[in-house]
Amino acid sequence: MNKNKETFEYTYSAKQQEEIEKIRKKYLPKEENKMELLRKLDKDVTKPGMICSLVIGIIGCFLFGMGMCCVLVWAESFFTVGIVIGIAGMAVMGAALPVYQKITAKERKRIAPQILALTEELSK
Repeated sequence: MNKNKETFEYTYSAKQQEEIEKIRKKYLPKEENKMELLRKLDKDVTKPGMICSLVIGIIGCFLFGMGMCCVLVWAESFFTVGIVIGIAGMAVMGAALPVYQKITAKERKRIAPQILALTEELSK
């Protein structure tokens, strides 16, 4: 038997390499990706308006529901009050969309220079 035989052994596991790379990426410092930043800025423009309009819409729904309750359940004593509260609730719900549009337009004006600068860099 020849014990000095030169041999070559090679083992490769794609799953193992993928797992190693996935773990490695967790510990690497995050690189600033301009496209990701552009997407984030674009998404962040609508958040304040959406939150505010949702709150206004929910308050309007509660008022409308309270008005309906007054009209349908306590019709003898709160019918007129229920109509007034229901109409006020509809008005508040109707105000949610204009509030969203106004806040979003203001945010777009505020973030526009950053978005335009990033799009110029990315389009080159």
